[in-house]
Amino acid sequence: MVGNKINRVVLVGTGAVGCSYAYAMINQGIAEELVLVDVNAAKAEGEAMDLNHGVPFAPSPTKVWSGSYEECKNADLVVITAGLPQKPGETRLDLVDKNAKIFKTIVRQIMDTGFDGIFLIASNPVDILTYVTWKESGLPKERVLGSGTTLDTARLRYMVGEYLEVDTRNVHAAIIGEHGDTEFPVWSQASIGIESLDKVIERRNNPEDRAKLDEIFVNVRDAAYHIIERKGATYYAIGMALARVTKAILGNENSILTVSSLLEGQYGQDDLYIGVPAIVNRSGVREVIDIELNEEEKAKFNHSAKVLKELIAKVYN
Repeated sequence: MVGNKINRVVLVGTGAVGCSYAYAMINQGIAEELVLVDVNAAKAEGEAMDLNHGVPFAPSPTKVWSGSYEECKNADLVVITAGLPQKPGETRLDLVDKNAKIFKTIVRQIMDTGFDGIFLIASNPVDILTYVTWKESGLPKERVLGSGTTLDTARLRYMVGEYLEVDTRNVHAAIIGEHGDTEFPVWSQASIGIESLDKVIERRNNPEDRAKLDEIFVNVRDAAYHIIERKGATYYAIGMALARVTKAILGNENSILTVSSLLEGQYGQDDLYIGVPAIVNRSGVREVIDIELNEEEKAKFNHSAKVLKELIAKVYN
């Protein structure tokens, strides 16, 4: 896998999220080959045609075509965005039973081809479905990861940057936990540039700052609901988040991203996929970073883990 000169990515699911990811991949020239697979073969073919017509404007040529699970045999990375989407009024966790069944079938079919690469999961509930993929594939834990809280972290960085009037890329903060209603920000470890967020707030001496940060987090946590209410689905930002993780993998970057990773004692938890900072490279998740949380954050993390574990027990009872 590592020795291949040509990077092949297979995308399973050509809905709005999958196509936003494919579009970001081509615009950034991340992989040499991109294969689109969907239960609706005609749609996958149409999307491949449309994307190919944009390749002349891309930074580097990407070969795009529609195919079948057989294409996974020689793939470096399989990205799964397939599954039933979240409807208005529905939580990500409401999708667990329906999508877990779909995933078991998809993963088994992919593994039957002899696939020996890395899985990147985006479908919701992402932490549960990443766990299902790991269980069903039999692959080492480092080669199965989910988008986790990469999007939530991006939303937090964007909103904090807007509020403090600094470049969002200089906001070093993270959302961890379940990608959903029990996620939370690690304010205790956040920094703006190289200055701790606590010091920034102390220096600003604005009594409204703390309440505003709490409000920002609520908007981050509930962002999907607000967007779904207005336009029916969220897809552009998660597509870009998936492209970012893909770039870290294929480029062997050793980048730190809040992906859904398997815990084996970190944060006091075991046998659980959940969004945490991890070093991502060509092997997948090289290392889970066990950051120091304060007591309030530990309690929130344990609550998030408990919610996910109860759902995993329902899938594998």
